[in-house]
Amino acid sequence: MLKYLYSSIAAITIWCSIGAAAQAQEVVVNKGDTLWAIANKHNVSVQEIKKWNGLSTDVIHPNDKLEVSPEKYYIVESGDTLWNIARTNRVPLKDLKEWNNLNSDLIRPGLKLIISQNSAAQGNLPKSLSVTATAYTAYCEGCSGITKTGVDLRANPDQKVIAVDPEVIPLGSKVFVEGYGYATAEDIGSAIKGNKIDLFIPTTEAALQWGRQQVNVTIVN
Repeated sequence: MLKYLYSSIAAITIWCSIGAAAQAQEVVVNKGDTLWAIANKHNVSVQEIKKWNGLSTDVIHPNDKLEVSPEKYYIVESGDTLWNIARTNRVPLKDLKEWNNLNSDLIRPGLKLIISQNSAAQGNLPKSLSVTATAYTAYCEGCSGITKTGVDLRANPDQKVIAVDPEVIPLGSKVFVEGYGYATAEDIGSAIKGNKIDLFIPTTEAALQWGRQQVNVTIVN
Protein backbone atom coordinates (compact mmCIF):
# COMPACT_ATOMS: atom_id res chain seq x y z
CA MET A 1 0.00 0.00 0.00
CA LEU A 2 2.82 2.37 0.94
CA LYS A 3 4.66 1.54 -2.29
CA TYR A 4 1.47 2.30 -4.25
CA LEU A 5 1.12 5.64 -2.44
CA TYR A 6 4.68 6.64 -3.32
CA SER A 7 4.09 5.63 -6.94
CA SER A 8 0.91 7.71 -7.06
CA ILE A 9 2.66 10.75 -5.62
CA ALA A 10 5.47 10.37 -8.15
CA ALA A 11 2.98 10.13 -10.99
CA ILE A 12 1.16 13.25 -9.82
CA THR A 13 4.47 15.13 -9.53
CA ILE A 14 5.47 14.14 -13.05
CA TRP A 15 2.05 15.15 -14.43
CA CYS A 16 2.21 18.57 -12.74
CA SER A 17 5.70 19.24 -14.05
CA ILE A 18 4.58 18.45 -17.59
CA GLY A 19 1.67 20.86 -17.43
CA ALA A 20 3.70 23.60 -15.78
CA ALA A 21 5.90 24.42 -18.76
CA ALA A 22 6.18 24.19 -22.51
CA GLN A 23 7.70 21.00 -23.83
CA ALA A 24 10.01 20.82 -26.85
CA GLN A 25 11.43 17.73 -28.53
CA GLU A 26 14.99 17.66 -27.25
CA VAL A 27 17.98 15.32 -27.52
CA VAL A 28 21.14 15.03 -25.44
CA VAL A 29 24.35 14.87 -27.46
CA ASN A 30 26.39 11.69 -26.97
CA LYS A 31 30.10 11.20 -27.61
CA GLY A 32 30.66 10.79 -31.34
CA ASP A 33 27.40 12.49 -32.37
CA THR A 34 27.45 15.00 -35.22
CA LEU A 35 24.89 17.60 -36.22
CA TRP A 36 24.50 15.86 -39.56
CA ALA A 37 23.69 12.50 -37.94
CA ILE A 38 21.23 14.07 -35.47
CA ALA A 39 19.53 16.06 -38.23
CA ASN A 40 19.27 12.98 -40.45
CA LYS A 41 17.78 10.89 -37.63
CA HIS A 42 15.05 13.45 -36.95
CA ASN A 43 14.32 14.33 -40.60
CA VAL A 44 15.38 17.97 -40.31
CA SER A 45 18.28 19.92 -41.78
CA VAL A 46 21.52 20.89 -40.08
CA GLN A 47 20.69 24.55 -40.73
CA GLU A 48 17.34 24.17 -38.97
CA ILE A 49 18.93 22.64 -35.86
CA LYS A 50 21.53 25.41 -35.82
CA LYS A 51 18.80 28.05 -36.11
CA TRP A 52 16.59 26.53 -33.38
CA ASN A 53 19.55 26.28 -30.99
CA GLY A 54 21.40 29.50 -31.82
CA LEU A 55 24.48 27.69 -33.13
CA SER A 56 26.95 29.52 -35.37
CA THR A 57 29.11 26.44 -36.12
CA ASP A 58 28.64 22.68 -36.46
CA VAL A 59 30.62 22.02 -33.26
CA ILE A 60 28.66 20.22 -30.52
CA HIS A 61 29.76 18.57 -27.27
CA PRO A 62 28.63 15.55 -25.24
CA ASN A 63 25.72 16.38 -22.89
CA ASP A 64 24.66 19.41 -24.97
CA LYS A 65 20.87 19.60 -25.23
CA LEU A 66 19.51 20.33 -28.69
CA GLU A 67 15.99 21.09 -29.87
CA VAL A 68 15.22 18.94 -32.90
CA SER A 69 11.66 20.06 -33.60
CA PRO A 70 10.30 23.45 -34.69
CA GLU A 71 7.28 22.99 -32.43
CA LYS A 72 6.79 23.43 -28.69
CA TYR A 73 3.93 21.90 -26.76
CA TYR A 74 1.88 22.47 -23.62
CA ILE A 75 -0.19 19.85 -21.81
CA VAL A 76 -3.51 21.32 -20.66
CA GLU A 77 -4.19 21.16 -16.92
CA SER A 78 -7.47 21.38 -15.03
CA GLY A 79 -8.53 25.03 -14.82
CA ASP A 80 -6.56 26.14 -17.89
CA THR A 81 -8.24 28.27 -20.52
CA LEU A 82 -7.10 28.77 -24.10
CA TRP A 83 -7.01 32.52 -23.48
CA ASN A 84 -4.65 32.17 -20.49
CA ILE A 85 -2.37 29.73 -22.32
CA ALA A 86 -2.11 32.16 -25.25
CA ARG A 87 -1.37 35.04 -22.89
CA THR A 88 1.25 33.14 -20.85
CA ASN A 89 3.11 32.05 -23.97
CA ARG A 90 2.56 35.36 -25.76
CA VAL A 91 1.02 33.95 -28.90
CA PRO A 92 -2.09 35.28 -30.66
CA LEU A 93 -5.20 33.30 -29.75
CA LYS A 94 -6.09 32.84 -33.42
CA ASP A 95 -2.67 31.25 -34.10
CA LEU A 96 -3.08 28.87 -31.15
CA LYS A 97 -6.45 27.75 -32.50
CA GLU A 98 -5.16 27.44 -36.06
CA TRP A 99 -2.06 25.38 -35.12
CA ASN A 100 -4.24 22.96 -33.15
CA ASN A 101 -7.24 22.82 -35.52
CA LEU A 102 -9.60 24.17 -32.84
CA ASN A 103 -12.98 25.54 -33.87
CA SER A 104 -13.83 26.85 -30.39
CA ASP A 105 -12.10 27.90 -27.16
CA LEU A 106 -13.04 24.63 -25.41
CA ILE A 107 -10.11 22.53 -24.19
CA ARG A 108 -9.79 19.57 -21.81
CA PRO A 109 -7.13 18.46 -19.32
CA GLY A 110 -4.49 16.26 -20.93
CA LEU A 111 -4.82 17.87 -24.36
CA LYS A 112 -1.43 18.44 -26.04
CA LEU A 113 -1.33 21.88 -27.63
CA ILE A 114 1.22 23.27 -30.06
CA ILE A 115 2.18 26.66 -28.60
CA SER A 116 5.02 27.60 -30.94
CA GLN A 117 6.05 26.59 -34.42
CA ASN A 118 9.68 27.60 -34.04
CA SER A 119 12.24 27.68 -31.21
CA ALA A 120 10.97 30.95 -29.78
CA ALA A 121 7.32 31.82 -29.37
CA GLN A 122 8.08 35.42 -30.20
CA GLY A 123 9.20 34.43 -33.67
CA ASN A 124 5.55 34.08 -34.69
CA LEU A 125 4.61 37.63 -33.79
CA PRO A 126 4.37 40.33 -36.43
CA LYS A 127 7.17 42.86 -35.97
CA SER A 128 5.04 45.86 -36.84
CA LEU A 129 1.56 46.68 -38.06
CA SER A 130 -0.61 49.66 -38.87
CA VAL A 131 -3.52 50.18 -36.47
CA THR A 132 -6.29 52.61 -35.66
CA ALA A 133 -5.56 54.08 -32.23
CA THR A 134 -8.11 55.73 -29.95
CA ALA A 135 -7.67 56.77 -26.31
CA TYR A 136 -9.40 56.17 -22.99
CA THR A 137 -9.04 57.19 -19.35
CA ALA A 138 -9.41 55.29 -16.08
CA TYR A 139 -12.60 57.25 -15.37
CA CYS A 140 -14.45 56.80 -18.66
CA GLU A 141 -18.10 55.73 -18.53
CA GLY A 142 -18.30 52.05 -17.64
CA CYS A 143 -14.58 51.86 -16.84
CA SER A 144 -13.42 50.30 -13.56
CA GLY A 145 -9.88 51.62 -13.83
CA ILE A 146 -8.56 48.05 -13.58
CA THR A 147 -7.12 46.48 -16.72
CA LYS A 148 -7.77 42.91 -17.86
CA THR A 149 -4.41 41.89 -16.40
CA GLY A 150 -5.08 43.63 -13.07
CA VAL A 151 -3.23 46.95 -13.40
CA ASP A 152 -4.92 49.71 -11.33
CA LEU A 153 -4.70 52.71 -13.65
CA ARG A 154 -6.29 55.09 -11.16
CA ALA A 155 -3.55 54.30 -8.65
CA ASN A 156 -0.88 54.30 -11.39
CA PRO A 157 -1.75 57.13 -13.80
CA ASP A 158 1.78 57.23 -15.25
CA GLN A 159 1.55 53.69 -16.64
CA LYS A 160 1.87 53.36 -20.42
CA VAL A 161 -0.83 50.81 -21.23
CA ILE A 162 -2.78 49.89 -24.34
CA ALA A 163 -5.91 47.82 -24.89
CA VAL A 164 -5.62 45.29 -27.71
CA ASP A 165 -7.32 42.43 -29.48
CA PRO A 166 -5.41 39.44 -28.00
CA GLU A 167 -5.83 37.58 -31.28
CA VAL A 168 -3.64 40.23 -32.95
CA ILE A 169 -1.34 41.44 -30.15
CA PRO A 170 -0.99 39.04 -27.19
CA LEU A 171 -1.61 40.49 -23.73
CA GLY A 172 1.66 41.15 -21.93
CA SER A 173 3.46 42.19 -25.12
CA LYS A 174 5.86 45.11 -24.95
CA VAL A 175 5.22 47.48 -27.84
CA PHE A 176 6.28 50.82 -29.28
CA VAL A 177 3.38 52.96 -30.47
CA GLU A 178 4.09 55.79 -32.88
CA GLY A 179 3.33 59.09 -31.13
CA TYR A 180 2.77 57.41 -27.73
CA GLY A 181 6.02 55.61 -26.94
CA TYR A 182 6.78 52.31 -25.26
CA ALA A 183 3.83 50.58 -23.62
CA THR A 184 2.51 47.21 -22.49
CA ALA A 185 -0.59 45.43 -23.79
CA GLU A 186 -2.53 45.05 -20.53
CA ASP A 187 -6.17 45.56 -21.48
CA ILE A 188 -8.95 44.60 -23.88
CA GLY A 189 -12.17 46.27 -24.99
CA SER A 190 -15.43 45.22 -26.61
CA ALA A 191 -14.78 47.59 -29.53
CA ILE A 192 -11.10 46.70 -29.86
CA LYS A 193 -11.12 44.07 -32.58
CA GLY A 194 -8.58 43.41 -35.31
CA ASN A 195 -6.04 46.14 -36.01
CA LYS A 196 -7.34 48.53 -33.38
CA ILE A 197 -5.83 49.65 -30.08
CA ASP A 198 -6.93 51.95 -27.28
CA LEU A 199 -4.28 54.01 -25.48
CA PHE A 200 -4.53 54.77 -21.79
CA ILE A 201 -4.15 58.52 -21.23
CA PRO A 202 -4.53 59.96 -17.70
CA THR A 203 -6.69 63.01 -18.47
CA THR A 204 -9.89 63.40 -20.47
CA GLU A 205 -8.55 66.52 -22.17
CA ALA A 206 -5.45 64.73 -23.46
CA ALA A 207 -7.51 61.69 -24.52
CA LEU A 208 -9.87 63.89 -26.54
CA GLN A 209 -6.90 65.68 -28.06
CA TRP A 210 -5.51 62.34 -29.25
CA GLY A 211 -8.80 61.48 -30.94
CA ARG A 212 -8.49 58.75 -33.57
CA GLN A 213 -5.21 58.24 -35.39
CA GLN A 214 -3.65 55.75 -37.77
CA VAL A 215 -0.29 54.74 -36.29
CA ASN A 216 2.35 52.03 -36.54
CA VAL A 217 2.85 49.61 -33.66
CA THR A 218 6.09 47.66 -33.27
CA ILE A 219 6.02 44.55 -31.08
CA VAL A 220 9.23 44.61 -29.07
CA ASN A 221 8.76 41.31 -27.19
